Amino acid sequence: MAERMQKFVSVGQKWPEKRAAADRADDFHEIYREFIAEKANEQASRCAQCGVPFCQTHCPLQNNIPDWLRMTAEGRLEEAYQLSASTNSMPEICGRICPQDRLCEGGCVIEQSTHGAVTIGAVEKYLTDTAWEKGWVAAIKPRREREESVGIIGAGPAGLAAAERLRLRGYQVTVYDRHDRVGGLLIYGIPGFKLEKDIVERRTQRLIEGGVKFVLNCNVGETISFDDLRTQHDSVLIATGVYKAKPLNAPNDQSVVKALDYLIASNRVGLGDEVAEFTSGALNAAGKRVVVIGGGDTAMDCVRTAVRQGAKSVTCLYRRDRANMPGSQREVKNAEEEGVVFEWLAAPKAVRAGKKPGVAAVRMRLGAPDASGRQSPEEVPGSEFDVVGDLIIAALGFDPEDLPEAWDALDLKTTRWGTISANPLTYATNLPGVYAAGDIVRGASLVVWAIKEGREAADAIHAYIQDRAQAARVAAE
Repeated sequence: MAERMQKFVSVGQKWPEKRAAADRADDFHEIYREFIAEKANEQASRCAQCGVPFCQTHCPLQNNIPDWLRMTAEGRLEEAYQLSASTNSMPEICGRICPQDRLCEGGCVIEQSTHGAVTIGAVEKYLTDTAWEKGWVAAIKPRREREESVGIIGAGPAGLAAAERLRLRGYQVTVYDRHDRVGGLLIYGIPGFKLEKDIVERRTQRLIEGGVKFVLNCNVGETISFDDLRTQHDSVLIATGVYKAKPLNAPNDQSVVKALDYLIASNRVGLGDEVAEFTSGALNAAGKRVVVIGGGDTAMDCVRTAVRQGAKSVTCLYRRDRANMPGSQREVKNAEEEGVVFEWLAAPKAVRAGKKPGVAAVRMRLGAPDASGRQSPEEVPGSEFDVVGDLIIAALGFDPEDLPEAWDALDLKTTRWGTISANPLTYATNLPGVYAAGDIVRGASLVVWAIKEGREAADAIHAYIQDRAQAARVAAE
């Protein structure tokens, strides 16, 4: 039944039911249950239908959130889904893993008025899951086939979003990835309790059925050269993401495990693979006292994975306070419910081995703001303390790999941070026909930004190929 709008005063904020911590800590299934239709309609009806929709302006994709919330409240679910999907290549994935508290819901006017934001992410997830169930997710059927081809390096969110958009225009699209499955960090970096893998795999299957080709276990620079890719395709998009772990730079840190190595091993095991480092215990938290260093979403993924692997204890060290951590506050709350202990304003000084393994740490305090306006952490003298740990995981973020060196493409320009230098409006690199998007351009960031940039880079590639074709026609006349 259709609901009238602006009911935020009379209807309270309501989330989909969350499985009890004791139940969910034993498996890798998603922790939130599904919204039922009535609840999704009711929560959508809380939208204030603002004249200036701050939820939309806080969304990197500029999703038309107020309109599809209104359609949901009115029971027009298929229309709501179609509008949601018109600006987002993977709405059900964003609905699951976007930090809405920092984006659309954080900007919600009724959140600012203390009534609690509309649960935008949960409704978005509900809409698209319903669309898959009802058969509303259309197959990729280009109006006409084009002869031109595009090669995409990287099968993560930026590459997949670009592949879909280019294929819908009829281009022959081939995606190259060094992993053995499609999805990048959606498959191997994000745990199942946030994003179950069949959700990603059905998106992949839709692309395959729509004519996108995938070449897996393909490491550019080894399996195929970058020059060969440029020769084979009319345009190339670099969407590799960033995988190089930031170092801990603490004494005796050689025994520290990289967060992504740990998460990839866990996800591979969940997908049915045999992983020697997991079997040996090197990348398995079972029965161990785990210490995770970092305060971002990757750190939250690590601590919550360790709980599910049967860790004896899990502690997270972060050098700033809770209010200043970059990760989602919802993830922190979920982790606390599952038994993770947080040591705020604490930083590692050294890693200790031997009979009392763990981390030698020091208390921190927030000092003067840095150039960005964020308070800089500084040590508190005489505040040293120890955190016992058998498995130490560093989740300090990611840097780009040296692609020009790895690909023997030394003329490909990079920034001083090692990211690919690309025009911020067109995503064009300094090499003709070569474009770049996602984390390899902006640095480690959110999936929603990668989707946005993949879509926009696809549009730029389309314009480039059409301009070349027009120039060729003029020259031939």
